[in-house]
Amino acid sequence: MTQLTLFTIILFVLAACSSTSGGDESGSTTGESNESKGTISIGQINWPENIAVTNLWKAILEDEGYDVELELLGMGPQMAALASGELDVAPEIWLPVQDKSYYEKYKDQANFFEDPWYENGKVGLAVPTYMEDVNSIKDLNEYKDKFGGEIIGFESGAGTMLVAQEVIKEYGLDYELVASSTAAMISSIKNAVEEKEPIVAPLWKPHYVFSEVDLKFLEDPKKTFGEVEKIYMATREGFDSDYGKVSKWLKNFKLNDKQLGELMINIKENEDNPIKGAQKWIEENQDLVEKWMK
Repeated sequence: MTQLTLFTIILFVLAACSSTSGGDESGSTTGESNESKGTISIGQINWPENIAVTNLWKAILEDEGYDVELELLGMGPQMAALASGELDVAPEIWLPVQDKSYYEKYKDQANFFEDPWYENGKVGLAVPTYMEDVNSIKDLNEYKDKFGGEIIGFESGAGTMLVAQEVIKEYGLDYELVASSTAAMISSIKNAVEEKEPIVAPLWKPHYVFSEVDLKFLEDPKKTFGEVEKIYMATREGFDSDYGKVSKWLKNFKLNDKQLGELMINIKENEDNPIKGAQKWIEENQDLVEKWMK
């Protein structure tokens, strides 16, 4: 073999290695390449805003050439997976109150973003508006028999459920917090409103249920649920270095009430194919998406 031939072979091998190497910074960001830029796992919880945002980012990132896996995990397992490096992104941490316990536990094992992606959250106990005599959490013991001594909740590991237990203690409520699922809780609320029956449940805004039935938050004079809650993202340690571009895009991500409301409506109208709803929203908000991805 001549030296020239050997040199040519070496150049060919080096070029091949360069073209097939992974990495976040290589390739186009237009989604035109068929070659995957890597697999990113995002935690998902069956909450309307969470389903909307996780499908939004799945649609965006897959269009940019990444593979995205949505991992359906409760809040506790999701945060533990993030801390152990088994999950890349936890998209929804409510602070300063709802998920404070998770933040305190995992703040040294994961990267919590400094800026929120949503700034106008509200959490509390809610009842139908036709319950005119019940306006404060302090009123609940007086009407215990009407409510059957139960607060109808959702997944037990959620931060709001943990805070709801604190509310029961703080206000001395003779109530049981009944855990179920988000879907079951919303179904119970809608059924109760249809029959004009009493029901009390821990709820949050943004949530589409407030546009479907007339509900009101009970006053919380002790501020146990907090006041304005903000929603943050967090990533596993090392995600910044593995996926630098994606990390920047996620940190640029911001939604206001109108934008998030429209996104949730699009997703709800396409429940059987949420990616379709996300893609429709992206098409209608292309300028905003491009702003995140500068």
